[in-house]
Amino acid sequence: MEGYLFVHFKGTESTPDEEQIYFALSRDALTWQNVNGGNPIIKSEQGEKGLRDPHILRAENGRFYMIATDLSIYSRRGMKDMWTDCQTRGSRRIAVWESDDLVNWSEQRMVTVAAEDAGCAWAPESIYDHERGEYMVFWASKTAEDGFKKQRIWRAYTKDFISFSKPEKYIDREYSVIDTSIIYESGIYYRFTKDEDAKTVFLECSESLSGEFKMQDKFTLRSDYGYEGPTICRLNDNSGWCLLMDNFATHEGYKPFIASSIAEAQFSAMQGFKTPDIFRHGTIVPITEKEYQAIENKYGI
Repeated sequence: MEGYLFVHFKGTESTPDEEQIYFALSRDALTWQNVNGGNPIIKSEQGEKGLRDPHILRAENGRFYMIATDLSIYSRRGMKDMWTDCQTRGSRRIAVWESDDLVNWSEQRMVTVAAEDAGCAWAPESIYDHERGEYMVFWASKTAEDGFKKQRIWRAYTKDFISFSKPEKYIDREYSVIDTSIIYESGIYYRFTKDEDAKTVFLECSESLSGEFKMQDKFTLRSDYGYEGPTICRLNDNSGWCLLMDNFATHEGYKPFIASSIAEAQFSAMQGFKTPDIFRHGTIVPITEKEYQAIENKYGI
């Protein structure tokens, strides 16, 4: 791997284009350059016509799958109780694309994943379940079952990102949880989740996606207020792990943190992080030189 791709949306929902999918490239995971002149790579003409929280997965067969929240905050501007409307009467579908090379993408398809009484399907992500040999897709939903009292993380399984199993509750706490992101390393699944009540991110780990996850109390960022949308990857020089979290409380976008070992969970702030725009909830993924050049040649920087 010779570079990094950041798939994200951007800004403060001040225009409809900000809630679409953008690409950025970097050689060091610190200094980022917009792709396509800072214009969207993909714009939605389906559902709510807004795309947020894009997640990209390099599948076991080398194919890329990208999914995103079907949500437009821009279209609700000025609405009373806007966030209540999003969570109780929002889309139950997610947007899905696939590609073999990161530049030629399939047509957008909309897939209903959330329960019938769900009011939203937020921040979908996916990971390969080594025990089941399938992909676990997970997201946050409020449901009418408890009067839309709190957000839970739900999940469904798929082999092809076309057909999905029946949704089931995955993370259910006494408080609302959203923005779960999971990475697999050396036989362990590390799970980052936002405590929506405390507005902080916590870390758990388990040997199985369906097993008991143990809270990592030594996670140094557990009490850092105002972060969401965690995304993490191993640095290409094998010097450690880069964790990026969206600093929504200050409206400044992503902030980087580094740790030599994800198992030790001792993350500290990185210096020198630069983005040309405010990057919002997305995914960072290492890419090859061929993939880097293909994106640059197709879209330009």
